[in-house]
This record gives sequence, structure tokens and C-alpha cells, in this order.
Amino acid sequence: MSLKRRNMLGLYGVSAEEITTVLDTAESLREISARPIKKVPTLRGKTIVHFFYEASTRTRTSFEIAAKRLSADTVSLSASTSSLTKGETLIDTAKNLLAMSPDLIVMRHSQSGAPHLLAKHIPCSIINAGDGAHEHPSQGLLDLLTIRRAKGRLDGLKVSIIGDITHSRVARSDIIGLNTMGSQVTVYGPRTLLPPAVETLGVRVAGSMEEAVQDADVIIMLRVQQERLTDVLFPSLREYAQRFGLGLRHLKAAKPDVVIMHPGPVNRGVELAPEVADGPWSLILDQVANGVAVRMALLYLLIGPETP
Repeated sequence: MSLKRRNMLGLYGVSAEEITTVLDTAESLREISARPIKKVPTLRGKTIVHFFYEASTRTRTSFEIAAKRLSADTVSLSASTSSLTKGETLIDTAKNLLAMSPDLIVMRHSQSGAPHLLAKHIPCSIINAGDGAHEHPSQGLLDLLTIRRAKGRLDGLKVSIIGDITHSRVARSDIIGLNTMGSQVTVYGPRTLLPPAVETLGVRVAGSMEEAVQDADVIIMLRVQQERLTDVLFPSLREYAQRFGLGLRHLKAAKPDVVIMHPGPVNRGVELAPEVADGPWSLILDQVANGVAVRMALLYLLIGPETP
């Protein structure tokens, strides 16, 4: 199996067939993480550079674990420890890394489109680990896997995404992936945190929390990305929690077997009540576990032994 592409820069333009290939491959690789010795020689001799310009816990650690479980050699860099602090451009930094013959670069950057720019200048494979408020394809894929494992399918599901849609790269990748796979997506949040003409993304906009969760199969909560806010877009976190946070009372309107997801980090008591985050509906830790499998699948499909 392989993907019809050299890079994974976003889910826009990725076909349902390709998404299914990634999810099926991830399913087959999940059992490696349950072995006493969690390692296979699939990517032995391959070199992967993790280049993170923004802070990350789950994504960075997940990619590093994924690479090591496939026996790849890994190098981790951050903006603060690279020559970018000395004035070197992003492209020059990448070209210097390329001179050391990596097979793949996993990149997170605060500027939208940075991985796409890199892909135009260097020939090795690139995975976008989140670029600004644009996309986060591996998170979108792991969310799709988590939903498919919980519900047995993706087509025909009602999925609600609630919170800071404007600044969420996860929301964009989720919306694109869910639409591609046949789910119906509803979004809800403060009007100041919804993109202009958000309906053009192929979603329905709810007018209240109750409407947003009505008959939902899946609810994906998002945190307020205060590090990206340049203006005051809502009065306070306390008021946000009251109007846009998910509590037990809201779940009565959803499907009886509704599941709750969150890309993390969770701000308890703001977007999610603790009893919801820790309740039987929560798949938050399942998302983390599935993230390793999906990232193993991406590495294998992009630079594995069967790729062109």
C-alpha cells in the first residue's frame, strides 16, 4: 500500500480512498503498541527530522514514538535551538537539513502555509504537524480513526464541532475529512470565533448549544486558542464556559451513545466539565493512542519499503 502523494500537507484534496488507506493501515499497525517489545524494523535505515517551531506535547511525542516503533532514526529540532535564532531563513535551514539526507521532515509552524513552502524547495517527504490556523492533517486522520472505531463507520454520522473554529487548524482538517467521508458537520461557537462565511466549508451553523448537540453522534470540543487571539473576542473565560462549555445537562439532547472528543490540551471547567471529560462518553485518551497508530501509518505509507 502507498499514498498517491509524496507529502501530507493537509486533508484538502485527499480522496476518500486515500483516507481509508491511512485508516486501514493504522488499524493494522495498532497491535505493535500492544507488544512487549514495541518495535518493528520497517523503517530501519530511514531518517526523520522533527522540526517544531511551536510548543507541542501530544503531536511531537506521538510522531517520535511512531518513528521509533518503526525503527527509524530521529532528530528533533525546535526554533529556539536552530540557526533561525541567528537570522537564518526557513528555506536555508531546510536546505541545510536536506544536505544531511533525511527521508522525511515533520514540521509544525506558527505561519499558515510554511510546510507547503518547504515542499516547493526540498525533495524529501514532508508531513504538516500543524501550520498556523490552517490545517493539522494527522490530527484530522486520528480523529476519523477514533470515530470509525467507536461507531463502525463515518458516513451518515452527525458530528458537532464546538468552540474556537476560527483559530483551530484541527477544526479545518476535521471538517474536510468528515465531509469527504460522508458525515454531516455542525459547528457552534461565539460569533466572534466563527470564520466569515463558515457555511462555505460545508457545515451547518447552530444557533445555540442545545441545537448544536441535538441528535449528535459525536461532539468534538475545541479549546479557546488564546495564544492566537489579538483582540478581546468574548467577555471572560467564565462566561465562555457558561455559554459554550459542554456539561452533563447538554448530553441529554444528543444520541444515547454519543461520544465526546477533544484534541487537547483540555482546559477543564472551560470547554469541558470534568465529569464529561472523564465520563464514559469520553474518547480523549483513545485519540492519543490512535494518534501513534495514524502517524506510524503516515510514515510507512510515505517512506516505507513499498512506496514508489
